[in-house]
Amino acid sequence: MAAPGGSRRWPLLLLLFAGLVHGASAVFVVKDGNGTACIMADFSAAFLTSYDTQNGSKSVTFELPASAEVLNSSSCGKGNASDSSLVIAFGRGHTLTLNFTRNATRYSVQLMRFVYNLSDTGIFPDSSSKETKTVESVTDIKADINKKYRCVSGKQISLHNVTLTLRDATIQAYLSNGNFSREETHCEQDGPSPPTPTAPPRPSPTPAPESPSVSKYNVSGTNGTCLLASMGLQLNITYRTRGNTTVTREFNIDPNKTTFGGSCTAQLVTLALRSGNLLLVLQFAMNASSSRVFLQEVQLNMTLPDAREPTFWATNSSLRALQAAAGNSYKCNAEERVQVTEAFFLNIFRVWVQAFHVDGDRFGPVEECQRDARSMLVPVAVGGALAALVLVVLIAYLIGRKRSHAGYQTI
Repeated sequence: MAAPGGSRRWPLLLLLFAGLVHGASAVFVVKDGNGTACIMADFSAAFLTSYDTQNGSKSVTFELPASAEVLNSSSCGKGNASDSSLVIAFGRGHTLTLNFTRNATRYSVQLMRFVYNLSDTGIFPDSSSKETKTVESVTDIKADINKKYRCVSGKQISLHNVTLTLRDATIQAYLSNGNFSREETHCEQDGPSPPTPTAPPRPSPTPAPESPSVSKYNVSGTNGTCLLASMGLQLNITYRTRGNTTVTREFNIDPNKTTFGGSCTAQLVTLALRSGNLLLVLQFAMNASSSRVFLQEVQLNMTLPDAREPTFWATNSSLRALQAAAGNSYKCNAEERVQVTEAFFLNIFRVWVQAFHVDGDRFGPVEECQRDARSMLVPVAVGGALAALVLVVLIAYLIGRKRSHAGYQTI
């Protein structure tokens, strides 16, 4: 159990002054019975998960709030040499636990556990379940003894159906002097020389990539296939670099480096694509009254190593893109630009997609996009004009020939 001296959360005054904090960032401290700190952790965190409602599955993202507190169930372990733990609580019964272990040379976050309460309507509105769920996972967060773990880049940890992203993290357990060590062990995402938020080099211009490769995706549920898609995906993102320069860059989704999955309900069809530190979620919905199917929601979570805020989040759940009647497929050879937020466009190339009422692995009747339909008008108009011109020439020729024969008749 925690020491009588208690545990505290100190605001990061220096980081706040530097303007480098995103969300609620704080130093979480666990102390032993003598009031000496044994664990310190400085990070902000964001959570992405989905839950069931009466209208189907709903995705939600939320931050670790400024009101988060260290619980007394945190522990320094026996003599600051055995297993220890940091337990952070927030909201209505949510806890994030980091369990540490060590050997002679290294320590690590052996297990990370997140407990969340679905009855918290502030985070999970309209949830059909009121239960408390627990998810956990081993991590690769580790550092040398007497060194702090440092990770400037967004660090994603998959906890079953919850994706946790730690940002600008500094963590150290088994402290020897009651404070962070000067020496540090860098995370793999930062590389041997991690990016520094204070004086980074000015990024060089990045050339725009070629059109993305088109790949096929499918999602199946208990009643069979609920989504078929063939498309190329490109992310168009505007962000501010560490050099305080605003840039717009495009990132192609490489099918060879991407895994995908999803879910099917009567109201929502979800396609989730994961590539390294990138998570892209597309949700399709169906309007019951009009029987129209459309792309309703896009969520993106990725790391931009040269960005002032390395973790980029964007979501929009009120889209009406890629529309077709239920049972039909939507097809567009022209590039589709879906504006998700002011800073994020999803560019979709040569899309052919159908959600709900899919017959096995076959697309239904095609509804073409307006841009393809308009592009067909040009050759049709040109062909019609040429046909009319040929007809006029032919008529003129026949009339001229008739007059010519009339001039040679015998009087």
